[in-house]
Amino acid sequence: MTLRGERQADFAYQAVYRYMINLINEVSAETRVKLPSLRQLSQRLNVSISTIQYAYSLLEKEGRVYSVAKSGYYAWPLAGSPSVWPGGDLLERLYVAARRPGMAVLSGDEPALLASLDTTLLRLERELVRQYPRQLQPWSQPCGVWELRAALAARYTSSPTRCWHADDVYIGADLRGVLDILIDVLGLKGTSVIVESPCDWLILRLMQDAGIRLIELPWAQDASLDLSALERLLREEPVHLVLLSSAVSQPSGVAMTLRDRLQVAHLLDQHACWLLENDTYGELSFKPPQTALRDLVNPDRVIVFSSFEKVLGPEAPYGYVLSRHLSSELQRQFLLRSFRLSAIRQRAIARLYHSGRIDQHLRSLRQLLREQALEMSQRLDQHLGNQVTYRMPAGGATFWLGSTQAVDMRQVFQYLLTRHVVVAPGELFSVGGLHHQYLRLSHTFQGQPDLEMALTALGEALRQAQIA
Repeated sequence: MTLRGERQADFAYQAVYRYMINLINEVSAETRVKLPSLRQLSQRLNVSISTIQYAYSLLEKEGRVYSVAKSGYYAWPLAGSPSVWPGGDLLERLYVAARRPGMAVLSGDEPALLASLDTTLLRLERELVRQYPRQLQPWSQPCGVWELRAALAARYTSSPTRCWHADDVYIGADLRGVLDILIDVLGLKGTSVIVESPCDWLILRLMQDAGIRLIELPWAQDASLDLSALERLLREEPVHLVLLSSAVSQPSGVAMTLRDRLQVAHLLDQHACWLLENDTYGELSFKPPQTALRDLVNPDRVIVFSSFEKVLGPEAPYGYVLSRHLSSELQRQFLLRSFRLSAIRQRAIARLYHSGRIDQHLRSLRQLLREQALEMSQRLDQHLGNQVTYRMPAGGATFWLGSTQAVDMRQVFQYLLTRHVVVAPGELFSVGGLHHQYLRLSHTFQGQPDLEMALTALGEALRQAQIA
């Protein structure tokens, strides 16, 4: 099979993705099955290794495959029913359950499901393909096309002293890819890093696999950080990097007050500590945009990472990094990764920024998310009553629910699988055993009929799993 003859509008990674779906369905069994390597598939399909890697990253995000360091990619077992697996890795069981037919998946976090720009992107690409014939496209731009890097630099600039330039922006295949690079460039292996908690499981697992000692700083019930604890950790621990969200922290859905952000900035400056800012949800706050944390800290000690996917949808999975320093090492690492990203798609995203279409889309998406959150709040009150506590999220697409009674949340998870419902237990968002009485619940359902059944089942699961 070769993909060189595919029609122009059918991008190579999409064809590879479809091929891999069929391959996974063919090899699925009751035990895990190793899939072909990047190089094997590159030779078989006659496409670049980075295109294969891109398709694999999409499949991994969907829970169809998983990677093992220095071993390769594996297909999750499909034939065996996850509802009867009492043990094993919790995240593995969640991914397997989420890809089974007929499951009500309440564990996800995909804001753009309510409104993506996939159709607009594909239309812009068709226009750009006519404007930039293949022979005029540069063969490789390992850090991303200049147009998109410049658009991001302009968007993140807030003043003459807090400014960014295209050369400060680096674009990779996905968020995981750019985080891998940051771990290498910052030399984080074997070091200690403070992270807000709860924290996205992708970030936690990547850092844990890299041998990083993670010190968790939990959010309090009143949506504040324990700043005295942060000060003590910065004073007593060998910490040179703190990972915090720019505006809205997920999955907790909370946002720091301006006063707290100013205090955090002061502490980081006082201890000469770097900020690694997670801006993945920075533009999904329900309230008018507030001053981001990066605009309060020392601009010479901040690195920002984010991706387009939460805002634009699955057709824009690229991750990116902004850094005013470490340019030579970042360029080297991006060259070594050889990300072969679609220049046309990147230019299409850049046009969305330049035309103001992104801002229009964000206004609409935030309104839809806010309406869905209000509707979900009413349903939670109706079906779960005093069984759970929660704060209305400050942004994003999920609720962070706490059980009012002591429960075995793994038992809740297991019971719900037998009712064809998938939730994300809170322990997935910690490496230190925190959040066992919590779970994350998506609210991007748009009146899906299974939601009433799923919430009823959740209430019953919480009752049955109470610890005497």
